[in-house]
Amino acid sequence: MRIFYVCHRLPFPPTRGGKIRAFHTICHLARTHDVTVASLAHTADEASEGEGLADHCRVRIVERTFGVTRALRAVARVPTATPSTMGYFHAPRLARRIRAALAAGAFDLIMVHSSSMAPYVPHGTRTPTILDFGDMDSQKWLAYARFKPFPAAWMFAIEGHKLQRAEARLAAVFDVCTCTTRDEVASLASFASARHMDWFPNGVDPQYFQPAGVPYEPDTICFTGRMDYYPNEQSMLDFCRETLPLVRAERPAAQLRIVGADPPRSIRALAAIPGVTVTGTVPDVRPHLGTAAVSVAPLRIARGTQNKILESMAMAVPVVCTELAARGIDAVPGEHLLTADRPCDTADAILRLLRDRAGRDALARAGRARVLSHHDWDASMRKLDGIIDECLAAARRPTA
Repeated sequence: MRIFYVCHRLPFPPTRGGKIRAFHTICHLARTHDVTVASLAHTADEASEGEGLADHCRVRIVERTFGVTRALRAVARVPTATPSTMGYFHAPRLARRIRAALAAGAFDLIMVHSSSMAPYVPHGTRTPTILDFGDMDSQKWLAYARFKPFPAAWMFAIEGHKLQRAEARLAAVFDVCTCTTRDEVASLASFASARHMDWFPNGVDPQYFQPAGVPYEPDTICFTGRMDYYPNEQSMLDFCRETLPLVRAERPAAQLRIVGADPPRSIRALAAIPGVTVTGTVPDVRPHLGTAAVSVAPLRIARGTQNKILESMAMAVPVVCTELAARGIDAVPGEHLLTADRPCDTADAILRLLRDRAGRDALARAGRARVLSHHDWDASMRKLDGIIDECLAAARRPTA
């Protein structure tokens, strides 16, 4: 089968959330199908590193975009009904190349990852189509509006409502729409426009993310994630202001390690707090994460699956996170991870794990076992195979 796959970031190497799902999907499909990938490269380094994707698919259609141009295209959509998000990811040359490829090739399936790339697929195509929303981005922007100050809150609210209307229209155009979690499907279902909806979960590579095999540091707390991503930035600012002092009041030796690329000035300033280390970009998060006593994900804005939680659980590092962050993980709070929303409760959960080595190790083992049983990429891809089969079967059925 010939598959045309469109995604918003060149998904190699799979080093960030927006690339991981697309990369594993492409690798899986390319094992038994002929896959053409069309994508954007946002920097020269991304374009260069993305050459490695050639080992995982037959054809790549890649166009480089530039920051100033992306920003101008986003701003140009502000006074229109089109979401700025779609302007940001629009590249006229990539659109022309995609149209030419679809016109010239007889593809059996078109699959698009993220709503921002859906406009690249011509409406009315006879080829079966799947739109993998992943997360419902409109809901993320609306959540931002509740946390940002004016006028940013007002701008995010407008963008969220514009994108929500666009997502509803797209759901009516594509044959099948998919998401990462049941919660995201419920958000999509509220639009009452999708022809058919389903979900397949994000996974984690348990061979790559496995227990470190060395003793952990008994007073070290770790947070991982790109620090130029607002939910991560906001969570660490609040954690250092509200929760870490409560932990250090009982355990003065407690250390917080913030591991993630491109920390803004606000995050770099946290390194001035006693016990806080901000690493910035690291070549490999595993040495930093694997030796921690506890991993935290105190996110107040969270959509879909938090890969940072899956990676911690896979490395047998116990997790303390908010209930919102835990929703995208197929795990039982109290059995596979701990959840807490108030700073005092988060501090209590962390201190419990730092005090109780046996309890900490039991939770760590249970977390890894749950990842192996419920967040394995092979199982997730088998579910995707079923979704594709149903999509193709529906396309072959005669219409009334």
